[in-house]
Amino acid sequence: MPMYQVKPIGGREIRVDLPTCMYRLPNIHRDDGDRDHAFQDAEVDPAVKALEARQDEIMRRLYDLKAAVEGLSKTITTPDADIDVAHLSEVVDSKPLAGTADLDTLLGKNYGALRDIVINANPSHPPLSLLVLHCLLRKRFHVLSTVHVHSSVSNVPPHLLACFEEQDKNQSRHDFQLGFTLIWKDVPTPQMKFSIQNMCPIEGEGNIARFLFALLGQQQDPITATLVDSWIDMAIFQLGQGSSKEKVAVLRTINAALGRSPWLVGANRSLADIVTCCVVLQAAGPVAIPANVQKWMKSCENLPEFNGVYKLLQ
Repeated sequence: MPMYQVKPIGGREIRVDLPTCMYRLPNIHRDDGDRDHAFQDAEVDPAVKALEARQDEIMRRLYDLKAAVEGLSKTITTPDADIDVAHLSEVVDSKPLAGTADLDTLLGKNYGALRDIVINANPSHPPLSLLVLHCLLRKRFHVLSTVHVHSSVSNVPPHLLACFEEQDKNQSRHDFQLGFTLIWKDVPTPQMKFSIQNMCPIEGEGNIARFLFALLGQQQDPITATLVDSWIDMAIFQLGQGSSKEKVAVLRTINAALGRSPWLVGANRSLADIVTCCVVLQAAGPVAIPANVQKWMKSCENLPEFNGVYKLLQ
């Protein structure tokens, strides 16, 4: 059915005067070929080119990372939830301590200033494992060791003030490779700072122990490092802070692992042995110590780096 007819409102073509003060844009109503040609002729902002190049680089790195993760996943056949730490410790060997670590690589250039590791610790709960690691660091580096008392602490036992061996006071700070400053302070958990201006504090005895142990330059494969971390967390959070039942369960686990190997992770002493032994010395209390654990603790006691720790507990 035909519609009614409307008369045109303009009798001729309307001409519109376009302004000349603005820049011109390509006509989007052209054919595809003309439009592509117009966009090709337009200049591209260098910032856009840089953004596109950055995006391409990020995508390339993501693809490389994805390929690396897929390669690692093929080498692991057991799900994480099924890993038995006590069972794996008998087949994983930890490499012995290597040579002196490159402090410039690990801590950065010192530019003439002494690299000073500052640790705040509560005298009511001394971080024994950090004192053991201090002894190991002194075997690798020329360490300037000092002890201070913060104003938040009113009384510190004399044996804690003398926890480090006396050093030659005539030596300049520039003669040392590393500084180890222990401040007895009223803090809930040990805190460490290496660079006061450029880093936030590392909190927790286990985390600080990991940092200090890395300075010794020992190389560990991913499985060994994971096992060591598992033992450290178990010792600090369950044995050190858990209930009596949790402590008994952890000591049973340690006893079972030591029944298959002289040390917790493989055939050599690792950071797991240092931290766990120190926690057992402080937190076991009235809990009965199994036979394998007693033998293992005796082995730790015979190590030179544990001499100072046992003196503090006497």
